[in-house]
Amino acid sequence: MPDAAPRYSIITPSRGDRPVALGLAIDSARTAMERAGLAPGDVEMLIGFDGVKGERVRPDGFVRWFDFRPDKDYGNAIRNGLLRAARGRRILFLDDDNSLTPEAFLIYEAYPDIDLLIARIDVSLAHKAAYLPVIEEGRDPVWQSNIDPLCLCMTRELAVVRCEGWQGRSYEADYRNMLRYYRRARSVQFTERTVGIYDSGRGLDEGGLNFRQVKKEQENAAS
Repeated sequence: MPDAAPRYSIITPSRGDRPVALGLAIDSARTAMERAGLAPGDVEMLIGFDGVKGERVRPDGFVRWFDFRPDKDYGNAIRNGLLRAARGRRILFLDDDNSLTPEAFLIYEAYPDIDLLIARIDVSLAHKAAYLPVIEEGRDPVWQSNIDPLCLCMTRELAVVRCEGWQGRSYEADYRNMLRYYRRARSVQFTERTVGIYDSGRGLDEGGLNFRQVKKEQENAAS
């Protein structure tokens, strides 16, 4: 890749109906960039809307906007399209209802030569566990429901070249893609440092809940 390529590409599929949560995600990326002392041009955030002309909620120069045809498949095609457009040497995933911690890029920068970094994320807003992945002695931590794309930071060469982007359909495509990245990585590092907050934007936008979040809200109301 040319020397002018960004250090990082953030892949963000968006339904387009939660601009407040999306703004939180963008703000969290900017804060993490500033905390790590990254220069303008070091990071690009690619936001792809799912079949709608979503609101461009921030005028940030590091954000690139894309309008896709309706996906209707959990954003799988959108993730793949954004990966194809990504120019960064390293890739991370940030959905429009999640956020990065202020230390996220400091953590990524601590592992510059690792093909795949798997970091901890705070999932206490959505799950019984406080953090993922849960590390159990003698068990590989990459298993269904124990890991999320928000945990990952990988080289573009791994994600786009060796693994050919984001493949498959259905809700389980997340795990299948993450498992493929893990198996094909030439080096893998786990860290217990926290890079993201899962569901941090849940409920900020009226009507912006997905099916899992609706269920969680119903459980909270019943308890």
